[in-house]
Amino acid sequence: MQFKDVIGQSELKKDFIREIKQGKIAHAQLFMGPLGNGGLPLALAFTQYLFCKNPSDTDSCGVCPSCLKVQDLQHPDVHFVYPVVQIISKVSGSFSSDWRAQIKEEPYFDAYSWTKRIDPKERKPIIGTEESNEIIRKLNLKSYEGGYKVMLIWLPEEMNSTCSNKLLKILEEPPKDTLFLLISEDPSKLLVTIQSRTQFIRIPKIESEQLTQELMTSFQLEKTQAESITAFSEGNYIQAREFLKESDDKGIYREQFIQLMRTSYKKDVLGMMNWADELSTTGKERQKLFIQYALHMFRQSLLSNYMGDVLLRISSEEEQFLKNFAPFISGNNIREFIETFDDAYYHIDRNANARILFTQMCFQTMRFIHQA
Repeated sequence: MQFKDVIGQSELKKDFIREIKQGKIAHAQLFMGPLGNGGLPLALAFTQYLFCKNPSDTDSCGVCPSCLKVQDLQHPDVHFVYPVVQIISKVSGSFSSDWRAQIKEEPYFDAYSWTKRIDPKERKPIIGTEESNEIIRKLNLKSYEGGYKVMLIWLPEEMNSTCSNKLLKILEEPPKDTLFLLISEDPSKLLVTIQSRTQFIRIPKIESEQLTQELMTSFQLEKTQAESITAFSEGNYIQAREFLKESDDKGIYREQFIQLMRTSYKKDVLGMMNWADELSTTGKERQKLFIQYALHMFRQSLLSNYMGDVLLRISSEEEQFLKNFAPFISGNNIREFIETFDDAYYHIDRNANARILFTQMCFQTMRFIHQA
């Protein structure tokens, strides 16, 4: 993958190229941030530039033998580690064909997509003890091409404690010209001793203009619609793509949100109960997308109240709804709305009872909407 294939992140790309050109490469780097911001694509582009025989000032050449091997994910000095379902296999190498297929098909993906690909039963994957032995074995071998050896670990927070502890020594004192690239969504779950051995690189959200352009090009969207989805996804390409993919009717989340607010405002208890029952029957990912959409609408309502239409990134249908709805979102209740919906997202992700969760959320919404 070349830097030009990574969406946005222009400043980070310059930093990485400067780091390589100056020969000041930290031996263990932790790319931290939501996966939809592009941590894995950046790490792949960084690796390709590092191995490229004819790099330019802005990118790898993409055509030299080293670039072609990295692009095909078959370079002998580039190793990949990722969570796997232990009952199927205990090491990443058994899933290498799936890993290559996933990255070539779509390099922006999350743990849920990866789990679905490798296990129809969707059992939780981890990075286990046997993997640490493989990592140490591979890195103690001589480099095939006489240069760097790269160990890219995707979601290192999924390492079990034994695996984590076994890697401490090699992380602190790696063999010559060994580079660790760790791509993490939640580095707080890593051992503090692992965190202290890495250089943190925060992967910020994708720049709005760059993400909007990508959505317009890849999904043939009008600019207004692409801007609305960009604002909703907060610079996260995976969220933006999932919002488009999951909904056959692109207005489904808008209609669910409008129905919730109307029944809550009217104190229509039966309507609220029916709404909660209906949403609880949808899949977990759609439930999470609805909550993300609701949070987006709360933020846009607040912007509408205090800034007018200047900063709004919404569709024409949403704009019509907000004209009447926005006044009900104010400093008196915005904190409560955000906390309630954030908590709901957290508990859905941890398999809470959806019917109970959404019923409670309805009654909280009814209370908050009347305290504007």
